[in-house]
Amino acid sequence: MTTLDAGASSRTAPPALFALTVFTSAALVFLVQPMVAKLVLPLLGGSPSVWNTSMAFFQLALLAGYFYAHLLQRIPSVRGQAIAHIAALVVAAIALPLRVNGLAGPPSSDHPNLWLLAVLGLSIGAPFAVLSATAPLVQAWHARTIGATEGKEPYALYAASNFGSLIALLAYPIIVEPLTTLAAQRHGWSIGYGLFILVIGTLALTVMRGRSAAVEQTRAATPAPKWRERAAWVALAAIPSSLMLGVTTHITTDVASAPFLWVVPLALYLVTFIIAFQEKPAIPAELTLTLQAAAAAACVALLPFKATTFALQLFVHLAAFFLTALMCHQRLVARRPDPAHLTEFYLCLSLGGVVGGAFNAFLAPVIFNDVWEYPLVLALSCLARPCGDLNKIPRWSWAMLLLGVTAAVAMPIAMTLANSHLTTQPVIGALDRAELFDMLMKALLALAVVAAFMARRHAIFFFAILALLSYSAEATADRTDTRQSWRSFFGVLKLSETYVPSIGHVKMLAHGTTLHGGQAQDPRYRCRPMVYYTPRTPIGQVFTAKQNASQNLRIGAVGLGTGSVAAYVRPGDRLTFFEIDPLVVKVSTDPRNFTYTTECAKQPVDYVIGDARLTVARQPAGSFDILLIDAFSSDAVPAHLLTVEAVRGYLTKLKPDGILILHLSNRNLDLMHPAQAVARAAGGWGLAQNYVSPEKDPEGTWESSEDAVIIAKSHEALAGYLATGKWRQGDPFKTRPWTDDYTNLAGSLYANLKGRWTWLP
Repeated sequence: MTTLDAGASSRTAPPALFALTVFTSAALVFLVQPMVAKLVLPLLGGSPSVWNTSMAFFQLALLAGYFYAHLLQRIPSVRGQAIAHIAALVVAAIALPLRVNGLAGPPSSDHPNLWLLAVLGLSIGAPFAVLSATAPLVQAWHARTIGATEGKEPYALYAASNFGSLIALLAYPIIVEPLTTLAAQRHGWSIGYGLFILVIGTLALTVMRGRSAAVEQTRAATPAPKWRERAAWVALAAIPSSLMLGVTTHITTDVASAPFLWVVPLALYLVTFIIAFQEKPAIPAELTLTLQAAAAAACVALLPFKATTFALQLFVHLAAFFLTALMCHQRLVARRPDPAHLTEFYLCLSLGGVVGGAFNAFLAPVIFNDVWEYPLVLALSCLARPCGDLNKIPRWSWAMLLLGVTAAVAMPIAMTLANSHLTTQPVIGALDRAELFDMLMKALLALAVVAAFMARRHAIFFFAILALLSYSAEATADRTDTRQSWRSFFGVLKLSETYVPSIGHVKMLAHGTTLHGGQAQDPRYRCRPMVYYTPRTPIGQVFTAKQNASQNLRIGAVGLGTGSVAAYVRPGDRLTFFEIDPLVVKVSTDPRNFTYTTECAKQPVDYVIGDARLTVARQPAGSFDILLIDAFSSDAVPAHLLTVEAVRGYLTKLKPDGILILHLSNRNLDLMHPAQAVARAAGGWGLAQNYVSPEKDPEGTWESSEDAVIIAKSHEALAGYLATGKWRQGDPFKTRPWTDDYTNLAGSLYANLKGRWTWLP
């Protein structure tokens, strides 16, 4: 029998008020993350490290918030906890309105990550951590009021919290960002924070007037969780966190580079929490285990095969991730402690999220040269399944283990033997030996998948088959053209080779699914610019025209790629590359890979490492005849390079007749409309060209279609290009120009899907 707070009445707060409070706090937490990251973007640059460091900070801040909620439980009365928490919310509001705090000083070029962590901590750290504490704290209040009087568990409120997170996650890129400026977002969020204090204040008043159990006596009556149990909570939370980042990296690197694709795994991650923490889960745990076994086995087998249909790959990967995350979270719910230890449970859950995220964000890029953390954690997640009774394993389970292991091991052995014996001589009708061998490999792959599924009730057996299957599939996959891969903080680079009939072998450099250039290996064509840089493309047209007009050009190029632009450098020219990733410079300037910069350029080439907007800003005014901005790849769009403020800065670096080239080829976004609007708003004159490469190339140049916008300080500087008939004046009023305060990637995605190129005559 628990004691009650002195003077407490029999009234309790309505359950809806508890749900509203945790929903509101979670929505504010998920709205502020992209908002703050956008605030620091123009200051530190648009590299992925800005987003990765920001995510690491928010995970740590969430852990701090949960730890704070756990410490509050030392206050014996709900009244005392409520007063302390509201006081903390009010004190944290000193950091508002939301802004970049200047106490950390200017951005540090030596230690940008430390500077960013300091700025985030000063700008949003306190409000974020205190807001994050709301979910476990309010659940603890629920346990001591409604739980104590009606016997209801508080864990269902965690579903409401994640529902708020999900709504905010989807609302930001679809509604908030396209319709409001960053200034309006900052002030709107600050107002929302103030309203939340009123909401939780109302809940606190209601809770303080109702019945509540004393926390110390409740804790004393319930045995504390063992360290082994706490470790299990951390592990079960770490697996989905790691998988979320792993599957996001994989599908945006090797499957498709569509923007906003990262939203889908994060949304599914939140949905698994919502389902797992419901009082009556929509998907029973037993069904989850069955579906997860099938999805995980299929995903491991399919993962290395990049030629598979995009829709099938996306479905299998997302299904495997969703079901594995749901399985882990349902296992967490099954192991949840008595509500007296609720905050400790959520503290371990948060710690697991930090461990999983840190492994992917900081450790994996250092120890792996590809996205190996994804298949590794996917296989290890199978150990989270029930082990079954190891003393009563039926014979058919042993048979399935033997069958699965045999099929998986046979695949690489058969591949090794076949490499030296396969021919293309017909054997049976229209089939040749290679085709029959391919059918055999697929049969072995399917056999291993079926055996793994049949052995699913024993986690060790299931894991053993999938681990071997993962290795075997990788050894026999369709990535034979990849010669070498490297990985840095900025992504995975892959060197591959292909054969072009007109020019022979061509080496290519890709970042994920985006080709960054190629170079012919035949000495006759080695110094011929290819892909986006041939003389017929818009970029090539500008270089050719400028070379005809001047003997000495000063050229700046943002984005190195393979260094193809260097093929245009004559003895009197000077070229400077602005590249954010030092690994790209290392790979592209190695003569064993590409020789554009070392052999083809007739003058030494300069390199400036760092974010382009910051490094170009340090160049003298009126320096460049040509400034090429070529950093808008499909997998990462540094929108801060395409704002009015950015283009206005570029124009100051041009000579009076200089040309700014924006290479905007993109499979997913319409960047042409924003670029035209930005050109006008920045005070420049712009022309656009949608170049389509010919189907047959009699000259033997391997080139690609290209979208580009050129901008100059005066209309006269563009007269010659307009006279060719290839360049057209676009409509700068089709869309709102992007600024540091406003971007609309969702609108560009929609415009591209609609195929709205009607502005080009």
